[in-house]
Amino acid sequence: MVKRRISILGSTGSIGTQALEVIEKLQDKFEIIALAGGNNTELLQKQAEKFKPKYVCCIKGKIPGFKTINDINEICSDKENDIILVAVSGKTGLRPTLTAIENGIDIALANKETLVMAGDIVMKKAKNSGVNIIPVDSEHCALHQCIKDISKVDKLIITASGGPFLRKTVEDMKNSTIEQALMHPKWKMGKKITIDSATLVNKGLEVIEAHHLFGMDYDDIEVVVHPQSIVHSAIEYKDGSVIAQIGLPSMHIPIQYAISYPERFEGIKSKSFSFSEIARLDFEKPDLNKFLGLKMAYEAGKLGGSATVCFNSANEEAVFAFLRGVIKLYDIYEVISKMMESHNIIQNPSIDEIFEIDNEIRIKTKELF
Repeated sequence: MVKRRISILGSTGSIGTQALEVIEKLQDKFEIIALAGGNNTELLQKQAEKFKPKYVCCIKGKIPGFKTINDINEICSDKENDIILVAVSGKTGLRPTLTAIENGIDIALANKETLVMAGDIVMKKAKNSGVNIIPVDSEHCALHQCIKDISKVDKLIITASGGPFLRKTVEDMKNSTIEQALMHPKWKMGKKITIDSATLVNKGLEVIEAHHLFGMDYDDIEVVVHPQSIVHSAIEYKDGSVIAQIGLPSMHIPIQYAISYPERFEGIKSKSFSFSEIARLDFEKPDLNKFLGLKMAYEAGKLGGSATVCFNSANEEAVFAFLRGVIKLYDIYEVISKMMESHNIIQNPSIDEIFEIDNEIRIKTKELF
């Protein structure tokens, strides 16, 4: 078998490190072209020494013993890649993704902001270039595995664990500490996405992402709270059949699916799934009166254009402010609401306009603190 040539953007982050664990298990099936890391140059050095990429990308300094570049867009212009895992956080992932698409390179996408900010542009370019965009998020990966013909799908059902405040009151959320908000009951993730999961803003971002990935109307995308995180998402066909993808919580599985698609290999498993060991599966509607961020995400998505850019940028700056101890958790909703109310929506913005809007919203958001 010819090895699949892959580069990882964000190799030192949570998704990137787990992807390398998957590749280590399947080392006879992958060749690493490049690794791109952030500030953790020590870890990037160790990764490079272990996996021997052709070159590395480091935002500061050089990695001794390896050809080092400082622009991840160079990686995405390298047509030696068969697929690129985009696992950098925030808006940093957008331009590299577009560059890879323009060069005909498939994308394993673990960056929500790329589609939340510019989903229409990205998906259109991918279609025109014949590029596959395979989602890494467990929910979208589940939907991708369930869908055979999107024209026959009536509804997408995205599950949510409910986070650490599922059984807590609004007052509990308002008075929560940073430590409490970071105590996710099921998933181990970076701080920003963990806070988004606590507010359910993350689920709202996933709804917007699903809209673009699968071309479904927002009214046909349903969020269901499922505390056990066993059913990762499901689809309902027009004939009433419901197909779900299930398994124990493990990011290794969706990562492996995305970078191996359309092949399937025996790789890392958290452990074999056993129906008999699962005592119960619970489902309920999300409380939109408590988790206001999910409601606002639907509203932003339906407004379209730059509304989702505003939603994303305002939330991200608010989350950073919360993590610095500047605002309370529930204030994140108020910040998003204020910025959404004052934003003049631009329909069909260009990439340059999207970045200008993003920068403008961030500046205005910071002025609230």
